[in-house]
Amino acid sequence: MVQNLPAEFYQDFLSASAKARKPSPIRGLYPLELRPGMISLLAGKPNAATFPLTSVQIKARSPTDPQKEFTTDITGAALAEGLQYGPTAGLPSMIEWIYGLQEREHGRKKGEGWRVSVGAGSQDVLHKAIFALVNPGDAVLVESPVYAGILPTFESLNCEFVAVPTDSQGINAASLRSTLEAWSASKAKPKILYTVPYGGNPTGMTASKERRQEVLALAREHNFLILEDDPYYYLYFGSAPRPPSYFSLELEQPEVGRVIRFDSLSKILSSGIRIGFMCGPDALMTVVDMHTAVANLQTSSLTQAIAHALLESWGYDNFKAHTLAVSEFYKGKRDVFERFMKQYLDGLAEWDTPEAGMFFWFKLLLNAPGSESAEEQDSESLIRTKALEKGVLALPGTVFLPNGEKTAYVRAAFSLLDEADVEEAIKRLREAVLEARGA
Repeated sequence: MVQNLPAEFYQDFLSASAKARKPSPIRGLYPLELRPGMISLLAGKPNAATFPLTSVQIKARSPTDPQKEFTTDITGAALAEGLQYGPTAGLPSMIEWIYGLQEREHGRKKGEGWRVSVGAGSQDVLHKAIFALVNPGDAVLVESPVYAGILPTFESLNCEFVAVPTDSQGINAASLRSTLEAWSASKAKPKILYTVPYGGNPTGMTASKERRQEVLALAREHNFLILEDDPYYYLYFGSAPRPPSYFSLELEQPEVGRVIRFDSLSKILSSGIRIGFMCGPDALMTVVDMHTAVANLQTSSLTQAIAHALLESWGYDNFKAHTLAVSEFYKGKRDVFERFMKQYLDGLAEWDTPEAGMFFWFKLLLNAPGSESAEEQDSESLIRTKALEKGVLALPGTVFLPNGEKTAYVRAAFSLLDEADVEEAIKRLREAVLEARGA
């Protein structure tokens, strides 16, 4: 039997703004409309008779045969649900599908103390979760390098970044332990750890099972929550079996409820559909939903209805087949990129081969052979000037370091380019590095 942390446990983790939130006086009463015989004068919902859409038809490739196309019509009750305001946490049909997915993928069953909240992409609910847990000026644990897109959220709260180094196996658990054990008793320890454990952005690293288990043990020992941001979970193409998620592995702990998981449909269905979802303890989902109720009311009902119609018509097995095809596609992209890296940047850069995601993280060797310079090299000037002048865009590694340190690393995305453009881009980068070395 799964032992859940009690709801009151999370009171110490909530930010002052989260504790001050109150349920929407309108949306908080929506569930009562479902009572048999209830006549609702509650919400200012527009009358569906005025909506011009009578059906929505979607056509999609078959997950098992890309040469075949099938059609799904959204009509009747499903369309009515998609055209009207819906529950803050997400359409019931979409949420039920997510429960089934999380049980299949992570072994987490509905009714075990956690629930789902759908967002306009995972970044939406991630942003709201951070505001629910972090007070201005709080110290936060973040893996380093870290996803640059999340830094502005923390920075808007004037957070103190406590950078935890990573390598090809994930977060350095020994370093994390040292940091926490040396923490001053006069200062509150960080309440959260933020990590992207599969195909990390920018490093492409995938955390090993052993590292994840060590981090989970530290979370219990030092009383912090893990924000598992996992948009690349389904883009794993490593040769070894996929490591279990934090969400799954916490079932091995004496109690569950320290992992808050964020998934996205952006990388596997459509980035423009803007659907992600958050799974975690009910007490935290409630405050995130209260934030949504006053910020944007809900995630688009229609995009949820479209996504659900497609996913329901596929079934879980075909969804799995589709994600495997997507990961195989990106594996091919990775292989092409690395082939040209080896051809043109051998001796000019160092890297670990990514096993998930869509990024290469590589260190430029900017000192010429035989150079006695011990100064830390910085890729920023080369990437923003020499490489740009030669017509190639990439991101200097400093933008992914929480405290903006110098670094010789660079992030390059391999998701879009065809083979000829990859080769040309890396040739141009080679020229820029050789110029920087004075060769």
